[in-house]
Amino acid sequence: QVRPDGPVMGSLGRCLARSLLRGQPGLSRPPGRRCYGSAPPELQEKTLVLVKPDAVQRRLVGHVIQRFERRGFKLVAMKLLQADQGLLDKHYQQLRQKPFYPALLAYMTSGPLVAMVWEGYNVVRSTRAMVGDTNSATAAAGTIRGDFSMHVSRNVVHASDSVETAQREIGFWFQQDELVAWESGDQDYTYGP
Repeated sequence: QVRPDGPVMGSLGRCLARSLLRGQPGLSRPPGRRCYGSAPPELQEKTLVLVKPDAVQRRLVGHVIQRFERRGFKLVAMKLLQADQGLLDKHYQQLRQKPFYPALLAYMTSGPLVAMVWEGYNVVRSTRAMVGDTNSATAAAGTIRGDFSMHVSRNVVHASDSVETAQREIGFWFQQDELVAWESGDQDYTYGP
């Protein structure tokens, strides 16, 4: 379909067209909305991923990050930290009465971990599939736990299990101003026009 002023294209297509015109002599930037912040809400779903102390000690952080980047998700926050009991008590509030909780707490405070927030379409469900079963013995090959975890007590990563849980957990680990809103240059290639 063609309008008098040119072909009809979506907002991502307009952003791409504008970016192609930028910096070319004699061409001015077309009028219209800026590209920044134009991603639809369904592309802005967020999830929390923790790379646990065993994975940090084994230097697997880069491998975990690489899987999310290759999948097309966007990193919007990351930090290396030593978690304390107060933070972990909030994060694992539903497990505090379980008999294994003291061992879990000791493990999660045994060394630094990396907390990350990833953003993208269906990122919570996709992340759970990428991470694999909690028990490494049953985690499928090709998943993070299936490839890197040897025992359920050292299962490499944590991933939020729902959008609601992700929102709550992100609030435990990050201040709102630590989440970086930025426009990914590969969005059109990852999600299409």
